[in-house]
Amino acid sequence: MKYSGMFISFNAIFAAIIGISMIPQKSFAAPCPCDIYADSGAPCVAAYSTVRALYSSYNGPLYQVRRLPDTANKINIYPLTPGGIANAAVQDSFLGSNAGTISEIYDQSGKGNNLIKSPGGGQVCMHQDQEAVANALPVMVGGYKVYGIKVISDTSSPCTPPAGGAGTGYRLDKTAGIATGDKAETEYMVTSGTYQSYDNSGCCFDFGNVETNNEDDGAATMEAVYFGNGAGWGHGGGSGPWVMADMENGIFSGSTSANTGNTSVPYPYVTAVLIGKSGGTYALLAGNAQSGALTTMYSGARPSGYTTMKKQGAITLGTGGDNSDHGMGYFYEGVMTSGAATVATMNLVQANIVAAKYGDSTPPTSVRYEAENAATGSAFAVRYIPSNGSAVISYTLQNAGHVSMNIFNTQGRRIAGVVDGVIPAGRHEVAWDAKRIPSGVYIWRMAIDGRGEGTGRIVIGK
Repeated sequence: MKYSGMFISFNAIFAAIIGISMIPQKSFAAPCPCDIYADSGAPCVAAYSTVRALYSSYNGPLYQVRRLPDTANKINIYPLTPGGIANAAVQDSFLGSNAGTISEIYDQSGKGNNLIKSPGGGQVCMHQDQEAVANALPVMVGGYKVYGIKVISDTSSPCTPPAGGAGTGYRLDKTAGIATGDKAETEYMVTSGTYQSYDNSGCCFDFGNVETNNEDDGAATMEAVYFGNGAGWGHGGGSGPWVMADMENGIFSGSTSANTGNTSVPYPYVTAVLIGKSGGTYALLAGNAQSGALTTMYSGARPSGYTTMKKQGAITLGTGGDNSDHGMGYFYEGVMTSGAATVATMNLVQANIVAAKYGDSTPPTSVRYEAENAATGSAFAVRYIPSNGSAVISYTLQNAGHVSMNIFNTQGRRIAGVVDGVIPAGRHEVAWDAKRIPSGVYIWRMAIDGRGEGTGRIVIGK
């Protein structure tokens, strides 16, 4: 990079790579949903996924697996790289041929709103719910096998299942940062519209804001995004499933219980969105999580009796506000924010979800880190190709110049030189043969005419 014609030392560049902000470098790694929400002014206050990180920099645990029958034997599952896909191979190795469950789902927002199995309802379905079977929902995302959460239904009535027969449900009653009263919030989840025959007519496959006492406290005391084809409380057009809002004592597809403009979304992967606004309005959006933009299924007034919300700020996944656990569904990722997102913001989130490539089993050619030097118009991108063990560095030069590019390990030792010569203006690529290089993080550094121009990371995984 250029600082009044001075050359910035490698030590300074290396310090920036490991987290000390000494060089202003713009990251073009695709922003994840919670990065997008933060930029919009409606930050995540709860963010969950057993599939991937929801912040581009998140490298903490995604979820915890419990091995059965030794219930005290647990392990956390992390993303492969910061902002990346879950390292599900660790789960497979840990469980082996043993049964296992997902015992905790970690909140990536930093608010500490981790979910564990529901303690049971205060009025109905008073039993504790089940943890999801850890390997019940394998899914390919961007070429990697990972696991979602399969929510099963308690098919007994009235909420008196035999031992071990309860439905799946996770909950947290004491939370931080979640909207209460009539404050605005946004909720989305990625789910599936093709779960078995999707006869999801029971209450309630929900994700969102519920009562803190596990009871039905009356109309407007909860606000959760519902997905299913249960038409007993509300419905949309066609045969479902629909994205609707569970506001307690009613599941709504619009301003009343029926809204044929809220169309069915029977896609294999569905983005389901509820934007809960202050002052008596809300919106429902839905779309194909594999392609395209979101469709606004409803935007307008809340139903009569729900104009002023009385949200309490607990969180549920898989059940209704009073722990009714007769619903079923698939859950891959979901977020709750502080504030109402715009439709434009939600479509940016949708674009990121589509880019994650749900259902795609193609082996990944990963583009992980990109950068740009705005002062000179130079741009850089790196992708690692596991099939041939090479890292390909793409770079664009606004002007011709003498380019030198070197690879270093994280201790600052030079591993390889990949470019050293006069290069014309335009876009170029160079491949670094990393077949004999151990897995890990490496650093590339590029200089033009002796001036430090760019630096970044290459993650080698084998």
